[in-house]
Amino acid sequence: MQALCADLTVQVHDAKGAPVEDAVVFAEPLAGATSQKTAHTAEIAQLKRTFIPLVTVVRVGTEISFPNNDPFKHHVYSFSPAKTFDLPLYSGKSAPPQLFDKVGTVVLGCNIHDKMIAYVQVVDTPYFGKTDAQGTVRLEGLPNGKYELKTWYYGLPSRKQTLSQPLVMQDAESTASFSLDVVRTLPPPLPGH
Repeated sequence: MQALCADLTVQVHDAKGAPVEDAVVFAEPLAGATSQKTAHTAEIAQLKRTFIPLVTVVRVGTEISFPNNDPFKHHVYSFSPAKTFDLPLYSGKSAPPQLFDKVGTVVLGCNIHDKMIAYVQVVDTPYFGKTDAQGTVRLEGLPNGKYELKTWYYGLPSRKQTLSQPLVMQDAESTASFSLDVVRTLPPPLPGH
């Protein structure tokens, strides 16, 4: 017998009610096993001295590649406990992909261009996503049951970057929301724009 599933739409807004883009949302089952882990890949490009995308969310076991689309070299690194690595000066796609095998937040930087920063949130659940410009994300196919629904946002203080609330899924489409104690500011424009 197959478990009944439903979709969840989550809205994330700031202290003034404005939508928050690039907030990571994920649902961790409280009982029972999640689906089998399968190999996944992701990409964080470098273009115009910027990591694209700014925020990436992946499941544990995902390999991420870091292609350099700039006409000059970058030196990508992270000293985060969830993933420490160093990709010395390179251009093009010559840097090997990195395996993200621990849950947590990974902050990326470029040793040449100090203003380059990006974030990877590594989760151990197949039910995750990132909010769009309207502050909305849809998690699909959650089996009935109890979950801890979490959101992570890079703009919150480091000790409070993850918020959570209980969630019960029961056959029907559900909604949830988070209010973050931040006032959203727009990211700086890309150089040359």
